[in-house]
Amino acid sequence: MQVHKTGFPGLLVLVPNVFQDERGFFLESYNRDSFLKLGIQCEFVQDNHAYSKDIGVLRGFHFQTPPAEQAKLVWVTRGAVLDVVVDLRKGSPTYGKCHHVILSAANFKRMIVPRGFGHGYVTIMPDTEFQYKVDGPYSPEHEGGIAWDDPDIAMDWSSALQGRSPILSEKDRRLPKLADFDSPFIYEV
Repeated sequence: MQVHKTGFPGLLVLVPNVFQDERGFFLESYNRDSFLKLGIQCEFVQDNHAYSKDIGVLRGFHFQTPPAEQAKLVWVTRGAVLDVVVDLRKGSPTYGKCHHVILSAANFKRMIVPRGFGHGYVTIMPDTEFQYKVDGPYSPEHEGGIAWDDPDIAMDWSSALQGRSPILSEKDRRLPKLADFDSPFIYEV
């Protein structure tokens, strides 16, 4: 497995070893021992699978607050997304900054999103399937988010949206700005 550091503490892009021939391909989606050797100590407890029919479906930035925060392992098994995270950990050298990467069924990339990050993505192909593991169960009372278009985060979604308006849930339309969010996440060295 190839590991690419992002400049954001704890945020990694992973490219698994893929064995391909005329029949198709094989890869390990997750191997606990391999992750532990890389220093990734997540104990995943839940798998999630999301389907988006259209280009421009935008989800995020989502997170869960303490004590129910979650780390994630995210990837795409059909189609493609522009995957974006924003660091919400007070004291982090990258607080309030975002990082993005294309995740697709074709490139097999995965991203480890540590606790304390807001996570979002926009579909850049129709019929996209997004999958992720989390190290804590879903807790509706700890659910939170930051507005996808927050000018302080300054994420440029335009090339991914391909001239379209984003397709948003009602919940995502009402998310607060970073300036209005008192982050409960603390960066620990």
